[in-house]
Amino acid sequence: MVHGEIWTLKELFVYPNEYIYWSIQIVMYPFMTGLVAGAFVLSSLYHVFGIKELKDIARFALVFSFALLFAAPIPIVLHIQYPFRSMNVFLTPHFTSAIATFGIVFFSYGAIVASELWFLYRKHFVEVSLPLKEKKDKTLLEWIKFVIFRTLTLGVYDISEESLKRDEKAIKILAGVGIPVACFLHGYAGFIFGSVKANALWMTPLMPVIFIMSAIVSGIALCLLTYIIVMEIRKIKVKVKSLRKPWMPKLEDVKGIEMSVIRITAKYLLLFMMFAITLELLDLVFRGYTAVKHWDILRTVIYDKEFTNIFILQYGMGTLIPFIIFLVPGLTIKRAVVGLVLALMGVFMMRWNVVIGGQAFSLTLSGYMEYVMPIIPHDWETFKEGLGGAVSIFILPFALFWVFAKIFPVFGTDK
Repeated sequence: MVHGEIWTLKELFVYPNEYIYWSIQIVMYPFMTGLVAGAFVLSSLYHVFGIKELKDIARFALVFSFALLFAAPIPIVLHIQYPFRSMNVFLTPHFTSAIATFGIVFFSYGAIVASELWFLYRKHFVEVSLPLKEKKDKTLLEWIKFVIFRTLTLGVYDISEESLKRDEKAIKILAGVGIPVACFLHGYAGFIFGSVKANALWMTPLMPVIFIMSAIVSGIALCLLTYIIVMEIRKIKVKVKSLRKPWMPKLEDVKGIEMSVIRITAKYLLLFMMFAITLELLDLVFRGYTAVKHWDILRTVIYDKEFTNIFILQYGMGTLIPFIIFLVPGLTIKRAVVGLVLALMGVFMMRWNVVIGGQAFSLTLSGYMEYVMPIIPHDWETFKEGLGGAVSIFILPFALFWVFAKIFPVFGTDK
């Protein structure tokens, strides 16, 4: 059976060898890399620009970006028919191919984030490893913890004030360098689509910039949404403990800190949302005004076949409603959660409309194809290219974040 035949529906005049080859995993690929870039930009708002209100969520976002980094290339590895060949991208990187460049950018960005995390938490590594080193009767778990944290110190135990100041300078430099690298990590995905001359819907010089701006929106939205969920869990724990221990922090204190972070982060989310929607509408208006080649088939796809996905789900529910939610004064937690979920859906639908919508019309210019995502899998192919594979990829960073949070305390190093 031909790859893509299972989930492709054809209408009118379509070539026999035409199918929706790029399925949900290729939608998840730019979506996940966008989350990486957006989370890092959020953390850099504090480390580079010194926005003190974002100090707590900056640590959170940096660790989250590191967790997302490991999940970013997995969708494309699952999609290709020979996944072991994917290592060639990393083993033989070069600049003659946009895909091959991914190996260089990915490793460079990974090194920057790992280095920034090390400088940020080096003091914590030393403070954990030294007491364990002096302890004589260690349990098995303490031995494992000691080995992990001693290894993470890299043999550097100097935590003097002068040394910590040098760490702060290094963090600021790495964060500043990491912003363009993170943007390029995701911008090249837009470059791949924008440089495809054979597809009229994809070919536009604005595609990389649109991808970058929407990536920052999705990264900030997911970080803030996850931050709210974690803070709610912490709040419940504080409430339970305060019933037994009166000296524990009050529930109102935790909630106040949470809302101050949410409001300031929502302002930056609004800013990048304005940039993203302006560029997308500019591209759409420009296409219609110039009526470039193949505009007739594109107009049918945009205003008819994909009308619900583009104008209702992406622009309406995914952009306009969240914009209004965050723009109206008196933001609450419930409103913020609804707005963040819708903003994430809007960015995901943008990726969906680019990847799937770009394959919706046949090269005959007289036929259309529709992608029917497999919901209930009956083999490995329908699982990884269906709902199960997409959900698995989305859940993976949260599992990795939970593990990394045991090593990197996202809310500071106080016990």
